[in-house]
Amino acid sequence: MPTECSADLFGFTAVEGRAVIAAFDGGSITSDAGALLLRETDRAIGLVCRFGECFHDTRRQHLIEHEVATLVGQRVFGMALGYEDLIDHDDLRHDPMMAVLAGKLAARREDCAPVAGKSTLNRLERSVLQPTRYHKISHNPVAIRKLFVDLFLEAHKRAPRQITIDLDATDDPVHGEQEGRFFHGYYDCYCYLPLYIFCGRHLLAAKLRPANIDGAAGAVEELARIVAQIRVRWPKVRILVRGDSGFARDELMTWCETNGVDYVLGVAQNVRLIAKIESELARAEAKSRRSGQPERCFKDFRWTTTSKSWSRHRRVVAKAEWTKGEANPRFIVTSLKRRECRGRSLYEHIYCARGDMENRIKECQADLFADRTSTQTMRANQLRLWFASMAYVLICALRRIALSHTEFAHVTCGTIRLKLLKVGAIVTKSFRRIKIAMASGCPSAQVWGLAAERLVAANARGSPA
Repeated sequence: MPTECSADLFGFTAVEGRAVIAAFDGGSITSDAGALLLRETDRAIGLVCRFGECFHDTRRQHLIEHEVATLVGQRVFGMALGYEDLIDHDDLRHDPMMAVLAGKLAARREDCAPVAGKSTLNRLERSVLQPTRYHKISHNPVAIRKLFVDLFLEAHKRAPRQITIDLDATDDPVHGEQEGRFFHGYYDCYCYLPLYIFCGRHLLAAKLRPANIDGAAGAVEELARIVAQIRVRWPKVRILVRGDSGFARDELMTWCETNGVDYVLGVAQNVRLIAKIESELARAEAKSRRSGQPERCFKDFRWTTTSKSWSRHRRVVAKAEWTKGEANPRFIVTSLKRRECRGRSLYEHIYCARGDMENRIKECQADLFADRTSTQTMRANQLRLWFASMAYVLICALRRIALSHTEFAHVTCGTIRLKLLKVGAIVTKSFRRIKIAMASGCPSAQVWGLAAERLVAANARGSPA
């Protein structure tokens, strides 16, 4: 039987003599029933409400249909569910699950849906720092940046003895004439150069920057703000800052030394540094030729730059490695003393662990669309980055509160969305309840149920941790 299609009905190859037809006429059905977990996670940590409080709405409240908290939640939940574009919401505003997430089942006006469409959400994304006649919604960047750190602090039941803060810059390619667009030689494209700051899986800052600056630009200011906020709550915590060679700047290291913060940073190799480890490289080469395997030696020494770009001598640890028939030297600079951590352990167990942060950035950009900075202004693109970042924080909270000690305890945000959030269901509303009948064949039903029970218990305790 050939496939037949019409505007409303689709015909497919028959199965055991029975015609197979399809149509988008199922009524109140959603493909995002798993988002109930996001709703309960948000209740546990209060993300959407507090994020909404970072905006100021000067619209006439008796005339508006969609409050700012609804708009903010719709954008965060939408990104978490895989809807990166505002235009998606012109159809999603009629989705019964979006109405449940917003806590608003019906519109007050006949010509509106329970949640907003693309035009209203666009007004939110293009909000300004101070409301004007034509921009009634404004946002407070200081409050938004503070909220990320507050959510991180509240995720812990007690103060840890030590935390490691990771810094990294990455490319965010642009394909239009956006404000702040510059060509970056290393990434070989026109892009932004956002700065990310993480502590483990917790996102502490996401700062959008133009690409015509040094990779460490603004890092000291962001670090000073974050450390000060952390120490108000945890005055005795020991803080270690970790970053690649792009952050081995005297300003950052001096700030750390002055403020009692330790650091481990990569150092770009040069002729002087390589000359320092000639004997170690020769020894690694000899061992590698005998064993047929990569070999490495380590060396500790005090070092500073000849250009006086470093204000003092500092401890440098060198890895003299011979692999694949050639030298592969690497260098790091640190404030940690040799008695605290030997060179090999410092490089292999502390510095190299920073590579996991790149996976967190991939989650933000690939899974939650933090690189969807395609609007015209830097301010609006920064706000888009914050919406994506809040969606990341929300899913990380779901993973931490509800999925620990399960097969999803360490999976990516994209996998959580695919396995636990994208669940088909029939939504039935009556006067007394809303019944969401999810697909019986969902492969992750057991874990989903466990996660729901844990979230209900967390909300009953009133503790985000």
